[in-house]
Amino acid sequence: MKKIRLGIIGLGAQGSTYAEFIKAGKIPQIEIGAICDINTEKKDEVKNHYPNVPFYNDYIAMLESGDVDAIVTTVPHYLHTDIGKEALKRDIHALLEKPADIYAEKVKEISELAASKPHLTFAIFFNQRTNPLYQKVKSLIDDGVIGNIRRTNWIITTWWRPQAYYDQSSWRATWSEEGGGVLVNQAPHQIDLLQWLCGMPKSVFSNIKYGYQRDLAVDDDVTTILDYGNGATGVFITCTHDIIGTDRLEITGDNGKILVEDSKTITLTRLKESETQMNRNMSWEEAAKIFKGNGLENIYDQQTFEFESVWGEQHINVLENFAANIIDGTPLIAPGNDGINGVNLVNAIYLSSWTGKEVTVPVNPSEFKDALKQQIQNEAH
Repeated sequence: MKKIRLGIIGLGAQGSTYAEFIKAGKIPQIEIGAICDINTEKKDEVKNHYPNVPFYNDYIAMLESGDVDAIVTTVPHYLHTDIGKEALKRDIHALLEKPADIYAEKVKEISELAASKPHLTFAIFFNQRTNPLYQKVKSLIDDGVIGNIRRTNWIITTWWRPQAYYDQSSWRATWSEEGGGVLVNQAPHQIDLLQWLCGMPKSVFSNIKYGYQRDLAVDDDVTTILDYGNGATGVFITCTHDIIGTDRLEITGDNGKILVEDSKTITLTRLKESETQMNRNMSWEEAAKIFKGNGLENIYDQQTFEFESVWGEQHINVLENFAANIIDGTPLIAPGNDGINGVNLVNAIYLSSWTGKEVTVPVNPSEFKDALKQQIQNEAH
């Protein structure tokens, strides 16, 4: 197979972006096989912008047309796994947008289906995993440079959205159609990165504000405490109402600290002796000097790494990797079954807020489904 014929399901902002990348030849291994959208008015747009590309308003018809080898889902979150499963059943490769779904049990179902069809590629669009900055952070952690992780802290409040953003479409920021707010729309990449870099927490306790600074029923301000079960803890903070937001990730280990600022700069502070050893071996007199600011240069050294991020580059990387896995088995950067981790974490964060309790990860699927159903009913009233 020289080129993958990709079916784009949903020609909104994201679907159009991918179509333009392909049309511009930025992913040589992929061509547009077909485009599907329930809005039939998009047919003229496809005819004008993508001549000779078949248009469908029914994704099943597209899947059974023979026009596509693979699909990408750029549709509301509840539909990601539904469409993905129908593709896999027909031996068509599937790339799901993030999050994989709202319900973790549905991600489990599609992952099991994909595992039964090892000749197919099942991936998820976690494009930030291709970001060289976060790949560097992961290598530092995996290579043990900062030792065992003791604390994580991510403040990601650069998602400012005015009320006009939410008023564009009736489905935006709703429990019934989008499945939540900032946690399922803006922050899934950071939630995925956090667990990809540092592992999954064992439990969470969250404080969420619903419609805090916007006219919404869903979350627009989130603070969550993470417990990794081994003594390590973390905090994750996100919102959509800080017009001057912060993007700051700090990962502290026994041997040092990684600080990421604005997703552009890594400051690595490496202890010359682990904190455990310093605590065991340092006299009070030596410690007193440090308190006074003397001898700090003898304790650690620092390195700074700068990265430039080109918009769209990571999306292109995911599409390239998806195609390469189909063509020659190149390992996936973001296998589809990894999508369950972020969904499990978000489900737990929501459930903790709704119950006012610390909850273990993963949560009981039925308990989460019942709790979300209640939110949908409340929203309707």
